[in-house]
Amino acid sequence: MHIDKQIRTTFVVLAAVILFFGLSDIDIYLQDQFYNFQTHKWILDESLQPWRFIFYDGIKRALLIVGTIFIITYLYASLKGKLKSYQKGLLIVVLSSILVPTVVGGLKKTTNMPCPHAEIRYNGEMPRTAVWERYTPEYANKKQRACWPAGHASAGFALLSLYFLFHSKRNKTLSLIAAMVVGWSMGIYKMVVGDHFLSHTIITMILAWLIILIIVKFVNKIPRYKQTEEPNV
Repeated sequence: MHIDKQIRTTFVVLAAVILFFGLSDIDIYLQDQFYNFQTHKWILDESLQPWRFIFYDGIKRALLIVGTIFIITYLYASLKGKLKSYQKGLLIVVLSSILVPTVVGGLKKTTNMPCPHAEIRYNGEMPRTAVWERYTPEYANKKQRACWPAGHASAGFALLSLYFLFHSKRNKTLSLIAAMVVGWSMGIYKMVVGDHFLSHTIITMILAWLIILIIVKFVNKIPRYKQTEEPNV
């Protein structure tokens, strides 16, 4: 599929998924499985180790190190004229590792959507709402929430950009699998501790891919990379 068509298709899928989860109760049904309504606790405490280190603090640090390595590698390759066939892919990965978490994080600050643990159903104080709905006056002045979409998993899903770094179909496939494992490991952890619904992670995944495709489109327009342009995805 041509990159422009892929962008349009991904945007439509993103809009459809947002609408679907906003009108359905799938999030609630699944999140109920992670919550004990008798003890009012989630099946996994957010502070419990080693899970917090593995799926939150540790993996964030690891991804920061990986991102730094990619930045250094790209700068070295560009300045020294090395790894010519990988320079465009490295730039896409570097830009994705920066822009995907930045865009998702910025979006979170504007949507004012509560985490599961903040909702009344799970012993919180906020009502269930869709992203396009407004709060009633009694809730409108409460603390601003920032839980939609899933920010933590965005760094993991930014690794989907590795698809554009490798050349062989095998390596492209392996990179997508690795990115999905990392992203969903981070996303599922935040679900079982009550910080995100399933839809939050799915939307972050699709949004990350959309951002990556837009990055690819613009990188392909850079004169030095036009000869290595990959028009189809």
